[in-house]
Amino acid sequence: MPKITLVINTISTPLGFALYKDNTLFKEWMLEGYISDKLILEIDRLLNTKDAPTEILYINGPGSQMGIKLSYIALKTLYILKGIPFFGISAFSLNGGRPIKAMGKLYFVKVKDTIITQPLKENILQEFSFPLSLDSLIRESDNRPDYRLPAV
Repeated sequence: MPKITLVINTISTPLGFALYKDNTLFKEWMLEGYISDKLILEIDRLLNTKDAPTEILYINGPGSQMGIKLSYIALKTLYILKGIPFFGISAFSLNGGRPIKAMGKLYFVKVKDTIITQPLKENILQEFSFPLSLDSLIRESDNRPDYRLPAV
């Protein structure tokens, strides 16, 4: 039985989903709408297909705190109820390491192995893409959210 991995990007609009079979991308799609309305329904739909995921990767930071928080809660619940393991990945792994919008004019910037917030004068287009292979994605040591900003 092949390993099916679902990768979820809930820090951008539209929401991004990709399925990998034995680490190779075979399907990706986007959904418009709020994560609170779409995420659970989409995961439930996938669980009832022949390509049901055996594990899930999600962006655990940095980025939209609401997207990260809702993803974590949904995936932790799914793990408790169905035993499907989930792992965090850095948002930088899906955008080529470019700055990621934090709030206002602040952006998350990766400098070597450190993530800082830095004001930028111009807006940076937020583009994310799924790699052709999971081999290039590094799973975070912890699947909990990595907010990087204090709660407001």
